[in-house]
Amino acid sequence: MKIQYIVITGLCLMALAVMPVQAFTMKSLAITVDQSGAAQIDMQYDLNFIEQTAVFFRIADPAQELQSAFNSASSKPVTVTSATSSSSQILVPSYASIAEKDGSTVMTTPSLSFERAEAVLKNYWFAPLVSPDFSPAVTTVTFPDGYQERFYDQISIPAVTHQVA
Repeated sequence: MKIQYIVITGLCLMALAVMPVQAFTMKSLAITVDQSGAAQIDMQYDLNFIEQTAVFFRIADPAQELQSAFNSASSKPVTVTSATSSSSQILVPSYASIAEKDGSTVMTTPSLSFERAEAVLKNYWFAPLVSPDFSPAVTTVTFPDGYQERFYDQISIPAVTHQVA
């Protein structure tokens, strides 16, 4: 019976050793701005087994990290409405600045960078085991009139200015 435990343990260790080391991978980022300039931000991402374990044991908290990242870019506190091991939703009041120009509304979203979040992740105990990718495969910024800007594989998203129809 003890031999079976040793064999099973050995097989599990070998499986873990050859398991590919994937890390946090940002799949998509959708920023939807409303008429008041507030934004709902929807993020889709993948976590590897080690990161999921860190979240489960509350060693790393994606909701807290996202909230502090967006709080640093906002004059008002943000609200994380949902955070799971594969997605997060965040409400950011006063995300876009609004100005009137020649009788029409011009909205400007701030630039956004995930370089700080990447640096924070590198401070965790499991950092040597992973290589995170904080550049969303696709980022979509949508304005109240339906106009969209898209960015691909960029860790820093530039400010976007749009004249709302």
